[in-house]
Amino acid sequence: MTQSNVVHVASRGVGREALFARAEQLSAELAARGAELDREGRPPLAEIVKLKNAGLLNALHAPEIGGGGLDWVDGLRLVRVLARGESSIGQLLGYHFVNSQYIYWAIEDAARVHALGSATVAKDYYWGAAVNPRDPGLVLTRRGNGYVLNGRKSFSTAARISDYINANALLDGKIANFAVPTDRPGYVANDDWNNIGQRLSDSGSVEFHDFPVYEEDFLDAPVEINAVPPALPTFNTPLIQLVFVNFYLGTADGALRAAADYVRNTTRPWISSGVERAADDPYILERIGEFSSALKASIALADSAALTVQTALSRGRAVTARERGEAAAEAYAAKVNATHVSLDITARVFELTGARSTVESYRFDRFWRNVRTHTLHDPVYYKAKEVGDFILNDRIPTVSLYS
Repeated sequence: MTQSNVVHVASRGVGREALFARAEQLSAELAARGAELDREGRPPLAEIVKLKNAGLLNALHAPEIGGGGLDWVDGLRLVRVLARGESSIGQLLGYHFVNSQYIYWAIEDAARVHALGSATVAKDYYWGAAVNPRDPGLVLTRRGNGYVLNGRKSFSTAARISDYINANALLDGKIANFAVPTDRPGYVANDDWNNIGQRLSDSGSVEFHDFPVYEEDFLDAPVEINAVPPALPTFNTPLIQLVFVNFYLGTADGALRAAADYVRNTTRPWISSGVERAADDPYILERIGEFSSALKASIALADSAALTVQTALSRGRAVTARERGEAAAEAYAAKVNATHVSLDITARVFELTGARSTVESYRFDRFWRNVRTHTLHDPVYYKAKEVGDFILNDRIPTVSLYS
């Protein structure tokens, strides 16, 4: 049993208004402890339980099985709200959304999808993944009536807090995709995540030692390595990129709010400013206005891209590769913009707060460290290239786990 499966009070069938109210409350609590949480950098076991208790993990599942029934536009807004309080928690909520929803796109057997979705909601599973394409590493071999999984993944976000994971591995020269609980013997999550940012994301390595996998765990039949997949399951990529967009922007929002609060209560006016309060300094006001305007514009672009992807996704198995590609290009344009805006704001909030705000106890640098760490996940200039290629040459992004 994973450590996140501690006793908690399940909260199912929560409506939109209540979900956002609970997210706002949790975000405020996280923001108040932000410096402390970053300093400790531990796996967020208690925080995940709070997400479960609030019903947030089930926000995108259908009301018929106890979920919140939200669409992706609202789901991504929830990610943004949580990231405002603590960037890693926003990331973890977004990753769970994509990983837990993937079963609806990948599995064609309606009864099986319903059973796994219902179990996810009923048991409040947190979903992770072990699918990094630049770190293949996993091999399935046949043993008896099933299979065993062996290998290592260098990075697996939510490694120690996941209850269920999506994974892929080589099987007889093909790629097998499957979903398995992490409480089976042979799953080892290592405590080796020690990066400068996203310190609560629990993104360490995982190992599989003769980990049992069964036929019923497969999401679909194994496919050739270079096989062209159906369009629907490939929405996991533009959606995970939109998760990035929204927790970057939530982090920038959190940085700007923390800086504004510090200016109101602590920053002293500069000696030649001619004002009695730092909050009346014209240069600080100008910076706040510029940062806020850039952030609002990037958020609007993010919401527009989310609506475009949601609209294409709603076509289900009828969606075409072209429609997927057009929606992906919108998501990637938002990614390019959010990367630049969030890095700029989180690095420059010190221009508002002044020299005293660099005291270690405030840890205002955590906002920049969080964004800087994760924006290196996949180079933003490749996202810009894909957007440019679509606009100039009408080429939709090549399907991969990065594009």
